[in-house]
Amino acid sequence: MSSLPRQMLVLTRASLASLPRRTAISLSMVLSVALVVAVLIGFLFMAAGLRQTLGTGGSPDVAIVLGGGTQEVGSSIPPEAARSLAAAGTSGGIADDPAGHLLLSREILVPVEATGVDGTSRMIALRGMETAGPALRASASIGEGRVFAPESREIVVGARLARDLGGLVPGKTIRLGPVDWTVAGILSADGGMAESEIWADLDAVRSAFDRLGEIQTLRARLAGPDGLATLQASLPTISTTPLTVVSEAEFLAGQSARTERLVTLFGWPIALLMAVGATAGALNTMMSSVSDRSVEIATLRVLGFSRVAAFTATFTEAALLSLAGGLLGAVASWGILDGWQASTLGANDTQLAFRLSVTPLAMLQAGTLALLVGCLGGALPAFAATRLPLVSALRGNG
Repeated sequence: MSSLPRQMLVLTRASLASLPRRTAISLSMVLSVALVVAVLIGFLFMAAGLRQTLGTGGSPDVAIVLGGGTQEVGSSIPPEAARSLAAAGTSGGIADDPAGHLLLSREILVPVEATGVDGTSRMIALRGMETAGPALRASASIGEGRVFAPESREIVVGARLARDLGGLVPGKTIRLGPVDWTVAGILSADGGMAESEIWADLDAVRSAFDRLGEIQTLRARLAGPDGLATLQASLPTISTTPLTVVSEAEFLAGQSARTERLVTLFGWPIALLMAVGATAGALNTMMSSVSDRSVEIATLRVLGFSRVAAFTATFTEAALLSLAGGLLGAVASWGILDGWQASTLGANDTQLAFRLSVTPLAMLQAGTLALLVGCLGGALPAFAATRLPLVSALRGNG
């Protein structure tokens, strides 16, 4: 008989040519794999979108000081500590502007309830800050209107949040908590977390929500490459309350990692559980293929075709059907989910809007899972094709 590669090619062609006789069951295998891939890609796109949103805007030149916690809502900084840090000036590691004003902002974050354009209520982040606050966020800029005026009940609304709340524009009012606020501007942040926040004057927020004197975080521009170390060294001298300082980039990266882990923790087990079902479907499909071609396989074996060629043909069919399902699931997911606007609860129990994002790694992981389903589902039937009893298989045709 001819060489092994030629035998493998002949049997593989014959196997694929017989697919029209098994259209329904082959299509079910393709669709089941496509569904597994689509579910996995959905979770991976979500994780990538969250990573992009939370990771955008973090600067190594900006520091965040927290007191008694790792999240803003659970943090509390004594007012005297903030005053001492401001009095230390640039010697404390904090930079100043050309006019000599310290680039330091005392801030507070208040979760408030608001009604979206769809009529549902959601918790959003209202951030009170000092006048230096907006300038400390280099990736954020005012796209419409202007920044809020000091000591006023004006707000700046993130672009994504403005759309979710019914198309807020400068001049419009919205009730947050017990008072009405006037929209002064709309901010853009390259899709970053700031687009899911509302900014206002610190004293106005503290007065409206009865939090006079409260400070949750300090945000500051660092004075040079040694600024973070200098600031860290000065914290124990200004307060008995344990204070920690991290760069803004590190703070946002930590939030991103926690949220991304949570998404993938749910996504992978669900996808793998579905993959088990898809593997069972692939096994059934390929056993049907072997049964349908039993006489054909036996005849070729009698003519001198090897067991390896028979195994390769069935195994290749399973792999190709799975890859077809993986491609279908990937293309469908890409077309439907790429750029999809979604929202979830952020680290401060407030709404975080983000956009699902396509990544090559997600496609590669989903494609690998599809191929694995085909290989596992096709291995046993392929082995069965090599063990067909030739005499009984040929009699079955008679």
